[in-house]
Amino acid sequence: MRYHVRLSDEERKTLLKIVSRGSAPAKTIMHANILLAADENGTGGRKSEVEIAALFHVHPQTVHTIRNQYSEHGLQAALGRKKRETPPVEPKITGEVEAKIIALSCSSPPSGRSRWTLRLLADKAVELQYFDSISYVAVGRLLKKNELKPHLRKCWCIPPEQNAAFVACMEDVLDLYQQQYCRLYPVVCMDEKPYQLLGENRTPIPMKAGRPECQDGEYVRNGTCSIFVFTEPLAGWRHVTVCERRTRVDWANQVRELLEVYYPKAKKIRLVMDNLNTHTTASLYEAFTPDVARSLAKRLEIHYTPKHGSWLNIAEIELSVMSKQCLERRISSINFLRLELSEWETARNKKQKGVDWQFTTDDARTKLKRLYPQLRVNSVIVIRCKSF
Repeated sequence: MRYHVRLSDEERKTLLKIVSRGSAPAKTIMHANILLAADENGTGGRKSEVEIAALFHVHPQTVHTIRNQYSEHGLQAALGRKKRETPPVEPKITGEVEAKIIALSCSSPPSGRSRWTLRLLADKAVELQYFDSISYVAVGRLLKKNELKPHLRKCWCIPPEQNAAFVACMEDVLDLYQQQYCRLYPVVCMDEKPYQLLGENRTPIPMKAGRPECQDGEYVRNGTCSIFVFTEPLAGWRHVTVCERRTRVDWANQVRELLEVYYPKAKKIRLVMDNLNTHTTASLYEAFTPDVARSLAKRLEIHYTPKHGSWLNIAEIELSVMSKQCLERRISSINFLRLELSEWETARNKKQKGVDWQFTTDDARTKLKRLYPQLRVNSVIVIRCKSF
């Protein structure tokens, strides 16, 4: 059966515009060229399907199909594939089922498992008859869409809600950070970190092209030590000391060195640190004579960070940087550790500027409102006295 293509003037203009612009899909442009070549009203005369197919390097059946589409369904059907009329498929995961899977992923994992996996969630969803069957890939897409990551767990200091003691210490430290720099009354932050000394049981294999350094999993334990860090945020200064233990006497010796060696002219040092059992002026009396201890204590103004609020101590930033840049390896002896930390301290004091602390008391009262106790305003009777 021969199908006739007789284009109207409007249809011919439409096809010429598609061909000349070249912005349509390649398939649409090809169909437009075939229709223009097959037009019986055109100036080029009638061409057979074989001639048109050879002209555009297609099969004659393709030309026949395009002519058929134009004759039966019109121009738009001939330019593109006709849409299949299929009934809509209902989604397998409805909003109700999605909410159930989200709640399941936020619940405690099964006994004997530390966390939920995608396969565990898929199997549990089938067990609870949410579906007849579901792939763990579909569960993964659902969790990704809702930004849920049950395989991750972050360690964080979670402060108690509505805690007056936490708020009091927090605002005290935040107000201190907002004060202007004063050479005679410097603000110094202090923190400490335990460190395990580890030696190599076998010599590591050096790195080569295409192969990283190979380190044996077996190591030698050489004891532990304690690292003390002092930093003055506004001056961009820090000092690191390694001690064999973490006792009251060790802390007292570090404070005395801070006062007499590094800040001999300061009238008073405002010291920010965690509220540990060794971080008290009583430690000074255990280490020194009463007159020395008292003279040191008079030059200290101690500001404690709240419990579960160590993020308020700027020395924590220095400890974190120090751990990443210097301590993430095996160090076998305390002497070598002291040498390495001394080099790190010197380099960082030369390059690193002061810390620009941005979090203020006003920010805390807005963003950490849940930490503040609810005010209970008692009814007050106001008596107005008329003056005569």
